[in-house]
Amino acid sequence: MPSIKQIQITFDCAEPERVARFWREALGYEVPPPPEGFATWSDADRVRPPGRQGSAYAWIDPVGTEPRMFFQRVPEGKTVKNRLHLDVRTGTGLVGEERVAVLEAECARLVALGAVRVRLLPADEENESCLVMQDVEGNEFCLD
Repeated sequence: MPSIKQIQITFDCAEPERVARFWREALGYEVPPPPEGFATWSDADRVRPPGRQGSAYAWIDPVGTEPRMFFQRVPEGKTVKNRLHLDVRTGTGLVGEERVAVLEAECARLVALGAVRVRLLPADEENESCLVMQDVEGNEFCLD
């Protein structure tokens, strides 16, 4: 039987600090301790070559049950729809108008952080309502 592996979610982005800050606030993640031998992350970043400074950020789940999130600078921009996206589970167990109200409230909070509301996908025969959004660099995600 294969063993379960831990995963990390990695975002390729133009501005890692900006995207990382959005997702930290959106999900309630926190900054991990700096690497051994460094008092702060800024100290660790200063030893990197000038072109690599500020090129990566990471956040961890304060409870330790969710995947680590990593944000890295890449030279190419986003050009097409994501092949993978996050579902931020906001309305779990709720249905109808109550669910939509909770999704819309969370949407308003995330828009204040820089996200963009794309569209509401109303409930159908198979799925409850969800809200399609984009983060600060246009990466799609859903409030579910």
